[in-house]
Amino acid sequence: MTKKSEKKNTTKVLLISLIAALLLVTAYLLWTNFQQKNEMKEMVELMEFEKEQLEDEYEELAIQFDGYQTPNIHNDSLVELLSQEKQRVQDLLEELRITKVTNARRIAELKKELATVRQVMVSYVHQIDSLDRTNKLLVKENQQVKQQYQEVARQAQQLEEERTQLAEVVSRASMLEISHFHMTPLNKRDRKTTIYNQIQKLQFDYTIARNITNKPGMKTLYLRITRPDGEVMQKTVDDVFKFENNEIAYSVAKDFEYEGEEVAGALYWPVEEILQVGFYNADFFVDGELIGSFPFEIKH
Repeated sequence: MTKKSEKKNTTKVLLISLIAALLLVTAYLLWTNFQQKNEMKEMVELMEFEKEQLEDEYEELAIQFDGYQTPNIHNDSLVELLSQEKQRVQDLLEELRITKVTNARRIAELKKELATVRQVMVSYVHQIDSLDRTNKLLVKENQQVKQQYQEVARQAQQLEEERTQLAEVVSRASMLEISHFHMTPLNKRDRKTTIYNQIQKLQFDYTIARNITNKPGMKTLYLRITRPDGEVMQKTVDDVFKFENNEIAYSVAKDFEYEGEEVAGALYWPVEEILQVGFYNADFFVDGELIGSFPFEIKH
């Protein structure tokens, strides 16, 4: 065998070995992808099961609230609180039913709120029993009137504190949330570009999630863009709004009408400065609340 033939055979062996290695890598990647899909399917099924269980628990709690007939409770404040809690359970149940199974964060929040409502209900049951005993004692002994009155006053104060806590929970649940965000650099023709020197405008696409507990009406959406050096991008020093009892700068503002349904839109920042290269942050505010915070990158 000549050297030329030996070299040719060696090349063939190397080529066959390379092909075999590529086939093995491809097979491994396909198998890994198959495993990941199965794991994702099992995770979704588990989340669906947990959501169904949570719905059953909410329905059971609603039935328990129905078991307390308000005409038998001689306390208007407690009757009102029970009615509010009963309606709140119905609202949360309705929200849970329309919440996507993949929204693990919101489902976890609803699960925590269920525990809170249960604790409040136990407290109300204790209050109902205590008030019933108090009324009976007041009929029997005039001497105990003052003591019973003080006890009822203490309980009413406790109920008010619990009502305040519930109001805070409702406020958190009614807060809007950005469910989708995307930043697109545009050139002078308002077309998407990846060339740094051609960026003339930044387009911020967003979606405000559906929230039936939020108060409808006209609102203002504020976008606060923070540069890599920590400075807020602002056209004028007068572009400020109130947040947590302070006036802070914003970059872009937009009025919109919210009726509880999903709202999609876009905000634009005309580039009139030299854009810093690096990571920025886009913060969205509505009703004095931070409803979404997202990083994005400007590349050279």
